[in-house]
Amino acid sequence: MVWLAFLSFVLVLAQTLFAQARPESLAPLADKVSPAVVNITTTTVIEGRTGPQGIVPEGSPFEDFFREFQDRNGGTNGDRPRRSSALGSGFVISEDGYIVTNNHVIEEADEIEIEFFPGDGQPKKLLPAKVIGTDPNTDIALLKVEAPAALKFVTFGDSDTARVGDWVVAMGNPLGQGFSLSAGIVSARNRELSGSYDDYIQTDAAINRGNSGGPLFNMDGDVVGVNTAILSPNGGSIGIGFSMASNVVTKVVAQLKEYGETRRGWLGVRIQDVSEDVAEAMGLDHAKGALVTDVPDGPSKEAGLQAGDVILSFDGAEVKNTRSLVRTVGNTEVGKTVRVVVYRDGKTETLKVTLGRREEAERQPEASESDGDAGPKVTEKEVLGLTVGLLNDKLRQELNLSDSIEGLVILSVNEVSEAWEKGLRAGDVITEAGQQKVTTISDLESRISEANEAGRKSLLLLVRRNGEPRFVALNLVE
Repeated sequence: MVWLAFLSFVLVLAQTLFAQARPESLAPLADKVSPAVVNITTTTVIEGRTGPQGIVPEGSPFEDFFREFQDRNGGTNGDRPRRSSALGSGFVISEDGYIVTNNHVIEEADEIEIEFFPGDGQPKKLLPAKVIGTDPNTDIALLKVEAPAALKFVTFGDSDTARVGDWVVAMGNPLGQGFSLSAGIVSARNRELSGSYDDYIQTDAAINRGNSGGPLFNMDGDVVGVNTAILSPNGGSIGIGFSMASNVVTKVVAQLKEYGETRRGWLGVRIQDVSEDVAEAMGLDHAKGALVTDVPDGPSKEAGLQAGDVILSFDGAEVKNTRSLVRTVGNTEVGKTVRVVVYRDGKTETLKVTLGRREEAERQPEASESDGDAGPKVTEKEVLGLTVGLLNDKLRQELNLSDSIEGLVILSVNEVSEAWEKGLRAGDVITEAGQQKVTTISDLESRISEANEAGRKSLLLLVRRNGEPRFVALNLVE
């Protein structure tokens, strides 16, 4: 009987601990944060359409009937511009009326109207809003309303402290039903959907259409995320929602508030992740860092970075992969001079780079080289599953290559080779092998011999396609 008493004690203790871990009620939290949560209605003018398109198929025997019906009811209303409305959510972050929401909620809107939480017995309060700035890369927008009195607002929390399993609350305007609250937990962290700056918190708190732009609160009432997207086969909540982490949002909002736009740092390199075989081919102990594939005109070229460098550290922070580097650079102040540690020729070097601005760089047109089929065979060699040949004027013209491109053109690829599996195709140009330039077939053979003599298992190739460079490591051991 002793063990039964012990088992009962354990069950009671477990229930007590569970009850302590979960708040008895979320009502106090809801009362605290609700006044700062808003519904957003946008209106967009859409050009009219001629005739009954969209009502019946074109050429249908009912087409004339519907056109006559429209004429009897005030003419062809389809010809006239019409107004379309959409709904979303947001939250107030300052007493003077700054509001955060998603960019896709207000994008292309002609009018934006904010509905404030009415409270117990309070009448609805509607105010027009203007757009201060937007950032499509993180899907964040900052709005401003002019209110007759100070507004209730909420503050951002530290999203890095949110742990998987922590309780969270989502608020907003799901499916246009008005203010609504749902609760759940943090299901996962650091989710990446599609953008370079993505850092999403995944939650099973119910998020539906209309919740976009609303806040995700922790149990202290701090905003740890902005509800942005759902994963669903039918458009409804199935417990997989995504909120942009607050530590990303706060940086974006600060720039939108100050400049009306984002100002992200720009290093000026093309990069790729370091795979295990690339690391082995370069003599790196671990597959980490960001491998530089090209250095166009810009900050890095002026600082002396080269294609083939592996960026190991940026401004004192370790670079784990390309994603971490892009995010860290983007969060760094434009014009700041930073130390960049690179791995080059078997040793590390430290370079100083003064960052440019990414938005300005992206606005600059960049010449690209057109794709083309490989030309007729010239002096050639079969090696590493590839048939390579020398570049000549005819091949340059057919591949639309500039005179500055030097290397060996891939004429064909064995479809059962590792080279094929790694994406090499006819028309690609090998410009470097073993991090040295190659312009002749003997150059390539020498690089292979040198790698074999050094005990390397693979050879690192720098390959260009459509003007875009990338590194590929091919096995030397069959």
